[in-house]
Amino acid sequence: MVNVSGKANTKRSATASGRIHIPKVAYNLIAFPGVPDDTSDVNFNKSATQIGTEKARSKGNVLTVAQLAAIMGCKRTSELIPLCHPLSLSHIAVSLRLEASRPTTQQQSPELVGSSEFGTVSRDLNLEDRSPYSIVCEATVSCEGKTGVEMEALTAVSVGLLTVWDMLKAVAGREMVIGDIFIQRKEGGKSGDFVRPRP
Repeated sequence: MVNVSGKANTKRSATASGRIHIPKVAYNLIAFPGVPDDTSDVNFNKSATQIGTEKARSKGNVLTVAQLAAIMGCKRTSELIPLCHPLSLSHIAVSLRLEASRPTTQQQSPELVGSSEFGTVSRDLNLEDRSPYSIVCEATVSCEGKTGVEMEALTAVSVGLLTVWDMLKAVAGREMVIGDIFIQRKEGGKSGDFVRPRP
């Protein structure tokens, strides 16, 4: 661990965000709870979708459970990341929101490029290959301490998105993609404030 004993306590905060792309059937499950599913654009039979939807619904509210998991994960960052300092956090705020954008291209499966001892290898998904339906997770973490809270914010987002995956895997299967996890802004510390420019 880095020795921070000589540093003074200062107010620090960091905001991170990330996204999980989900298929339309999973988006509808969250956006329109209780409404029958439209499975006309899904490549598997309706009975499998209905079973998966029932399993996903039985786990509870996806966004609420993921928000709680993100907060819990944030508080345990130093146990998960080997060289992180344990911090006394003063505030954790996590939000998750649904987003739907217009698809830019026909959705396609990843192109297979070979195999290895670990199984089939596929080309990384391009942005155009991802579903236009997604959930964005944003976490802001604050403390008064000797080191920053960027790792705590990133951990919160990562755990929140992984929880969404777990909650939806029965209905969304292998179609989900987690990505775009980054620090949006930070305040405090020797390196000063930082705000990531908008694309």
